[in-house]
Amino acid sequence: MTTAVESVRQFKMPDVGEGLTEAEILKWYVQPGDTVSDGQVVCEVETAKAAVELPIPFDGVVRELFFDEGTTVDVGQVIITVAVAGGSAPAEAPAEVASEPAAASEESEPERREVLVGYGPRSGASRRRPRKVALTPPATVPATAPAAVQAPAPAPALAVPAAPAAAPAAPAAPADGERPLAKPPVRKLAKDLGIDLRTVTPTGPHGTITREDVHAVAAPAAPAAAPAPVPAAAPAATAVTTAVTSADGDLRVPIKGVRKATAQAMVASAFTAPHVTEWVQVDVTRTMKLVRSLKASGELGPNVRVSPLLLVARALLTAIRRHPEANAAWDEANQEIVVKRRVNLGIAAATPRGLIVPNIKDAGSQTLTELAQSLTALIETAREGRTSPADMQGGTVTITNVGVFGVDSGTPILNPGEAAILAFGQVRELPWVHKGRVVPRLVTTLALSFDHRMVDGELGSRVLADTAAILEQPKRLISWG
Repeated sequence: MTTAVESVRQFKMPDVGEGLTEAEILKWYVQPGDTVSDGQVVCEVETAKAAVELPIPFDGVVRELFFDEGTTVDVGQVIITVAVAGGSAPAEAPAEVASEPAAASEESEPERREVLVGYGPRSGASRRRPRKVALTPPATVPATAPAAVQAPAPAPALAVPAAPAAAPAAPAAPADGERPLAKPPVRKLAKDLGIDLRTVTPTGPHGTITREDVHAVAAPAAPAAAPAPVPAAAPAATAVTTAVTSADGDLRVPIKGVRKATAQAMVASAFTAPHVTEWVQVDVTRTMKLVRSLKASGELGPNVRVSPLLLVARALLTAIRRHPEANAAWDEANQEIVVKRRVNLGIAAATPRGLIVPNIKDAGSQTLTELAQSLTALIETAREGRTSPADMQGGTVTITNVGVFGVDSGTPILNPGEAAILAFGQVRELPWVHKGRVVPRLVTTLALSFDHRMVDGELGSRVLADTAAILEQPKRLISWG
């Protein structure tokens, strides 16, 4: 006679890859005794790259949580155990078998390597359908600044989660049609509400389905039904506060996570790449008029945010197209300058967790409408704390908008691995000589920092001068584009 055996599975802090060796537990979403299913998010952790949610890779009942919220855990340490249903065993089997890992059942399962969402190796190559950048609602440009000029935060940084870019497990693909793009928590929510993801219209970045999309479909059908518990974005992170007030009243905030990684990267950049910064003041009256015109006409499409930053980005991309040698990287190992074929445009963003620099992939090939859509999606994602690690990798040149602070300009530090960074200062009315007369004009200051190992003074000056010339006469976007 045989009987079902309960076995205990251990879930360890996954291998984060890329040289990262630890992560901080920000929030537990389960407690001992809770039932969990394969792909369900059990906790949120913060690495030096981003805050991500960890899905459990098996079904069962939570036995024990080994670390409290706010604890930094090394990769490979067990963080949670789950009692799962084993196979079968003789009825007279000793009781202690129940506490041993189910080795036999594990051997029969396909090999599964646990990695943090968005990190680490894959067991094989995969292909996904092409993604379309979805339109997102208008949003205010988040406060952005380079590390060199960013004002210190008045309060301790609070981590906000980033939605996972991939997951160890997800529901099976529909039998007909292509698999909808959605994160594991969103898939679970749809399953709990009985929503077929194929019937949901995606509005998230890159055509992904968001929680709001699922709720929008569920609301008309069952307005009284309460949605399944889903981890909240920002409020969940507020539960972890590690700052300590000293005896003399000073607030001491531990340096870890994104802030720690940023500090290390900025120091490495400042003392590795020889920085040169050049400045130029430019009359942007015509550019600001064009911004107002595009906003009023809506010709770039509905729900697309038009801002001065959009035209600054287009101007810089056009200048780099004219001088492609500025879009480069320094290969120390091979002693080579690598001129990049694609321009991945980074936008420095100050978030509650610290400075991050997500980038728009292949921004140089996008039309003005596509660039506006990409910029809108990037800003919304960063604002909500959902920027994935992949979106912060591979940048080639960056823009930092210090003007939102009321600052004229600054000397930005290069994002590691990039050749140039442009600081865009505030636009304000100043007396200006225009057509032989002194009149009030809208003026801004641009500052371009570049790595003098691969961008010499002439090349850097030409890129900055061309950017300024386009902003002064935006019709050059047509003649130079």
